[in-house]
Amino acid sequence: MQTPAGKECRHYYQDFHRGRNIQECRLIKYNPQSMPWKPSDCSRCQVPDILNANANPNLRLELTVTSRILGLGRQLEVEAYCHDEPIPVEEAYTGCTDLENNEGLDIFRQALEKSDDD
Repeated sequence: MQTPAGKECRHYYQDFHRGRNIQECRLIKYNPQSMPWKPSDCSRCQVPDILNANANPNLRLELTVTSRILGLGRQLEVEAYCHDEPIPVEEAYTGCTDLENNEGLDIFRQALEKSDDD
């Protein structure tokens, strides 16, 4: 579903049908450490970009909204998990690669090597 910021995110849900007014981020919904979500948080959220860059089904994301110093402003913290091992957010864009069972990546590397030889 498209977020208020205009990005596609599978964790965002909205329903305005027949007078309903429901907007929620389902990553934060079950996170007790997070502050309540606001639609304005979508403009600074990295989750849609991570999901767009890495479509691995083993990638699990956790989003936490915290307040900044003196309660001024809000900060979004994304944690990525792959096979129950935490990975840094910077690597979440390309993370979760199974090197043991990655035939597609091997075929791609072989094709690149052949094109370099030609």
